[in-house]
Amino acid sequence: VQLVESGGGLVQVGGSLRLSCAASGGMFSIKAMGWYRQAPGKQRELVADISRGGGTAYADSVKGRFTISRDSAENMVYLQMNSLKPEDTAVYYCKAQIEQEVYEYVYWGQGTQVTVSS
Repeated sequence: VQLVESGGGLVQVGGSLRLSCAASGGMFSIKAMGWYRQAPGKQRELVADISRGGGTAYADSVKGRFTISRDSAENMVYLQMNSLKPEDTAVYYCKAQIEQEVYEYVYWGQGTQVTVSS
């Protein structure tokens, strides 16, 4: 299974970006998908995730500004980021918990850079 992210880039403070992540490769069922980020010198942290049933969770720092959604038919997850701040600058990674047969695996994307300039 491969996860491919897109949509990162450079944006000014207060701007918006939409990240996309597509899962592909083989027969699988997605249990949950999420977005994490890692800024230079910091640990990777959860930004938002969404379960198979549609339940969502957000980091306090992004609540009210970011929205996670998914297209289950297309095995995709999105992150709409509004009112971006310099502290949102990081590499954003897509994560998927995937069920294949009786096993569960965790996959990560390669990451996409988001830079918010002030």
